[in-house]
Amino acid sequence: MNSIVLEDNDRQEQNHAVIILASGLSQRLGQPKQLLIKNGEPLINYMIRLAVSTNPQSIVVVIPDKHPAIASAVTELAIQYPAVQAVLNSKPDTGMAGSLYLGIETIASFEIASLDADSIEKVLIMGIDQVSLDELHLTALLAGDQTVVASGYCSWQRLEKHQNLDEAESNKNSATRKPANHIIGLPLAINYKLLKQWQAMLVGDKGLRYLIRRLPADQIGTVINDNLTYDIDTPDQLIYAKQRGWLDEKS
Repeated sequence: MNSIVLEDNDRQEQNHAVIILASGLSQRLGQPKQLLIKNGEPLINYMIRLAVSTNPQSIVVVIPDKHPAIASAVTELAIQYPAVQAVLNSKPDTGMAGSLYLGIETIASFEIASLDADSIEKVLIMGIDQVSLDELHLTALLAGDQTVVASGYCSWQRLEKHQNLDEAESNKNSATRKPANHIIGLPLAINYKLLKQWQAMLVGDKGLRYLIRRLPADQIGTVINDNLTYDIDTPDQLIYAKQRGWLDEKS
């Protein structure tokens, strides 16, 4: 598995689409993480703007149905950016793979409508709650030439057991360091033709990760970014993100 160093001059030149997986119900958090506030706007809007910054052909945002506030936030940006398309997931509790399936299906429908089967070469797949994600990291993922270029980062330690958060924070800026407990995950860029082939096999929460692990090592690249460790799943993690200034206090 090859490691890619983030560089300012890594810029995406190939055609791509984006799928933002944002249909989770945030049951452990107790409130919709899509509507947490970052830089004065809902977190889902922040992530959509990051996706827009990569200049994709289309951005598919998969959201839960029956959540009008989330739908309204996406609709607001869809008016501003025509590439943005909201897709409602009527079964958000069935796992991430179901949302990804809907996203792939929507991109395929765009292809049919445009009559250009070769217009999309890669798909950038993003989550919603990695609050330190930035444009530079997404650009580095898209710049890789492997079949899959995924993000690499450490696992969250429970806050009540994490005694050295400040020390860990000071060591997170190396783009090449690969600790023993490394996670390979979202966001990632993947060859679109392969993703379509895998669509029918996506089931549950770990469908895509399982399929990626079956690829030869030389087809998988990684961009190391330990800032992505800090996703928001629990109230303690939300408090920590606010303390660090990654989310607004009114979230």
